[in-house]
Amino acid sequence: MTTAADLLGIGQAAMKVALDLIASRDPGRVTLKSDRDVASEVDYAVENELRAFLARETPDIGFLGEENGETDDRETLWVLDPVDGTANFVRGVPLYAVSLALVEDGQPVVGLISLPVVDLHYAAMQHGGARCNGDLIRSRATASLQDAMVSLGDYAVGESATEKNVDRLAITARLAERVERVRMVGSAATDLAWVAHGKIDATVILANKPWDTAAGTLIAREAGALVVDRFGEQHSLESTSTVALSPELFGDLIPLLAE
Repeated sequence: MTTAADLLGIGQAAMKVALDLIASRDPGRVTLKSDRDVASEVDYAVENELRAFLARETPDIGFLGEENGETDDRETLWVLDPVDGTANFVRGVPLYAVSLALVEDGQPVVGLISLPVVDLHYAAMQHGGARCNGDLIRSRATASLQDAMVSLGDYAVGESATEKNVDRLAITARLAERVERVRMVGSAATDLAWVAHGKIDATVILANKPWDTAAGTLIAREAGALVVDRFGEQHSLESTSTVALSPELFGDLIPLLAE
């Protein structure tokens, strides 16, 4: 019987394939997927390699990748963002990640995020804690907004971007008035991993694509962070927003976001 630990090991082997491929080549040709949303040749190459690798290693598990979609409708899926933060990646900005999760019945049970340039590699199993480079990690117990560093997900591009950004800009302004610092990293997976690692105190992502958030939400939870939507409701892959935060900040941050 294949255990969660076995599947974590397979996921780690898949991540090594991805990282070796990224290290071996330049981004290559960059294509425009939609308004101001790009993918590189490496995005597609990593996704294709890992789709094939995981199909060989776990033929009974489906696959969902950002670039090419889902192979089938199985309840258990590997979910991959081959390069989360492609806009950073193609410009040589070192803040991008590979994000891989195993999702069962809509819940992530294995999560892996690697930031290759800064050599940070995160892993978690459900009920097994979260680790970075093999060491257990915990989120920060920050209780005051004025002491909190909060990251924001990217502003919207594409359809209805102007309307969506009215909300994002309003939240940015409210945070800027209250928190110690506001940051925009440009990679949702990195945001969530860094809440888990205590590098930031909260992240506010007003979107929730499974390839962006599945691995990171599990890693953040296993490190002791609270993961909810912007209204403080239970987070799932069907939520429309993703907020990971120190539990002590819940009473102050969530009302600010819900205004």
